Amino acid sequence: MDEINAVKALKKGDRLAYKYLFHAYYNRLVAYITTYSHNRTQSEDIVQQTFINLWINREKLDDTQSPKGYLFAIAHNIFIDTINASKKKDTIMTEIWERALRDRIEEDSEAQEKRIQKIKYVIENLPPECRKIIHMNKIQGIKYKEIALELKISIKTVESQMRIAFTKIREAFKDDSLLLFLLLN
Repeated sequence: MDEINAVKALKKGDRLAYKYLFHAYYNRLVAYITTYSHNRTQSEDIVQQTFINLWINREKLDDTQSPKGYLFAIAHNIFIDTINASKKKDTIMTEIWERALRDRIEEDSEAQEKRIQKIKYVIENLPPECRKIIHMNKIQGIKYKEIALELKISIKTVESQMRIAFTKIREAFKDDSLLLFLLLN
């Protein structure tokens, strides 16, 4: 059977003609698409779809010509459609990922703002001496020894007041492990 007779028979629904064309072109089409896709499995899927399209559209074939150009054009078009669908999918996934990241950042900002307000509240409600010492140490960065000298108290008193402040803060944030981690470092 030659290609022209195979096309004539295929147009009438002859499965042997279809099988003949499949065996004649399958490997060539896979090799052709693999030069573009660099993925044999993807190429095989595309070529299988090409032959499905050939069967579905068999009545439209020109039975005076070889089906070679038609098959290669179908395979190439399916490859292009596959690439475009993949790009669209990648774009959608990137948009979803970026949106999720933005939402996460906004949630983190809100949570951080709540933590700041809560810690301000806890510090404002410390005893005055304790509040002053923690402010000097944590906000101004003054060391315990310098605080003791400036306030004319012992280093032990500074340490004791800091311990009281941290205990109150820990109690207020006992369910917030992130803040406790940051406070201890």
